[in-house]
Amino acid sequence: MNHAKIEKNIGLMGILIVVAISFGGLAEIVPLFFIKDTTEPVQTLQPYTALELEGRDIYIREGCHVCHTQMVRPFRAETERYGHYSVAGEDVYEHPFLWGSKRTGPDLARVGGRYSDEWHYVHLINPRDVVPESNMPGFPWLAERQLSGEKTAKKLQVMRTLGVPYTDSDIAGAQQAVVGKTEMEALIAYLQSMGHEFSNQATSAGGQ
Repeated sequence: MNHAKIEKNIGLMGILIVVAISFGGLAEIVPLFFIKDTTEPVQTLQPYTALELEGRDIYIREGCHVCHTQMVRPFRAETERYGHYSVAGEDVYEHPFLWGSKRTGPDLARVGGRYSDEWHYVHLINPRDVVPESNMPGFPWLAERQLSGEKTAKKLQVMRTLGVPYTDSDIAGAQQAVVGKTEMEALIAYLQSMGHEFSNQATSAGGQ
């Protein structure tokens, strides 16, 4: 029988397995490119400001995404702690995505507006000053480093090529918007920008 020939031929079986997986993957992935819920931004979504975008890069550089996810799963235990579950339309302007699956610290998808700028400042200098049980390291050097803004406009230009609706005026004023600001200010601005699309449904998250 044909299946017996395939089972005895490892090379042929391997090829057919790859073909089967490829077709299955295409059937799952391709439709997502044409579904509005996954390709169009939610109504209240706004692109990051120049300062927030710089803060996001600092967030990535310092490895914050390694310990903190940015994706609330649609489970009661998560929505009661973190707020409304994440939807694809929130992340249309995200390049790259920072969803993650590792939670050494709490999810930060809805952290924007939950704490004051001062709280974030103290927390980032020494987390144990506000959360005694925290195992998060401090980042005091961020308060000492200033942004030059030399590459900020270019970052916005690149994001625009990826579909983020930055205007010419946004790009032209990008350097001026961040020059002289500290990396700490930029990171806090980014943290405060998270999750406003569903902020009215968010609940207070546990600290790190």
